[in-house]
Amino acid sequence: MRNTILVGPMGAGKSTIGRLLAKELHLTFRDSDKEIEAKAGANIPWIFDVEGEAGFREREHAVLVELCQQDGLVLATGGGSVLREDNRQALQAGGRIVYLCTSVEQQLERTARDRNRPLLQQANPRKVLTDLMRIRDPLYRSIAHIVIETDERPPRLLVTEILDRLKALDSTEHAHSPALS
Repeated sequence: MRNTILVGPMGAGKSTIGRLLAKELHLTFRDSDKEIEAKAGANIPWIFDVEGEAGFREREHAVLVELCQQDGLVLATGGGSVLREDNRQALQAGGRIVYLCTSVEQQLERTARDRNRPLLQQANPRKVLTDLMRIRDPLYRSIAHIVIETDERPPRLLVTEILDRLKALDSTEHAHSPALS
């Protein structure tokens, strides 16, 4: 068994879609940000305030490595999890990666009232999201097995598409693996 790992920017729907996907696949859903908060005994804005982004990224790396070594998870990752090369390697070793791609417009709409996103507590969230996307989009794409556009699409429809694409990926992998004698 392998994990299905969701990557993408904040507001792409990783947690919502991840929960639905886990239910369909009869797997355990985990959210790396929630795991970080549970281990730290504090929320992410507090970790950012006290330890800075570097401290948060260290905690994130430890949690990602631990989760990617498990089996049978649907894992929603934080938007910045792909920034470190060692995280990208852990994610790739951990299972099939689905990039939930969304526009900056959609991100702004979905995160407008969320105070739990330290990177958006600045004067110009649109510029922040645009700058983050410029850096992170190529990283998401570089590790993704599947890319799904999420804008203006209901979560259940996205889950159905992901399931179909995972089946196709599985059948392609089986077709290319050497036959057992």
